[in-house]
Amino acid sequence: MPAKKKSTRTNSSPKRGIKYEDKSPGQPELVPIFNEIKKLMKPYIKGTLKEWGDSKGQYGLVSEMEIEVNGKKKPEVYFAGALVQKGYVGFYFMPVYSEPGLKKILPQELLKCLKGKSCFYIKKNDPLLLSQIKDALKLGYEDYKKKGWVK
Repeated sequence: MPAKKKSTRTNSSPKRGIKYEDKSPGQPELVPIFNEIKKLMKPYIKGTLKEWGDSKGQYGLVSEMEIEVNGKKKPEVYFAGALVQKGYVGFYFMPVYSEPGLKKILPQELLKCLKGKSCFYIKKNDPLLLSQIKDALKLGYEDYKKKGWVK
């Protein structure tokens, strides 16, 4: 009986993320959209807001600050992220979930892309949508700052 091959992976080795741009033949056209959204998010890396999951096709910003929401303590709070999916780039924007009033001031073009509580499906590299995402990030950051969720 042959000996089992011993795994060389250790718990301290970094996890390797899925390469989402390789997920299907149509994905390469989504990578530039992902990169643009990621670029829009970069200016918010400051204070308690840190990068999370920075690998090919997945990126996010999380505030590393303990907060309390509805009596429950949370060790951190998610701000925004982008993830290449099959057929679209998911722009996950938690301020629209934590502050529903933001939906009233976001432009209709961007709101048409909202497919859940906080996920926008971005399917084309549209300068208008990207500009609206940039404005939404600013509003969301200001809201988080007002709540004391980022410093």
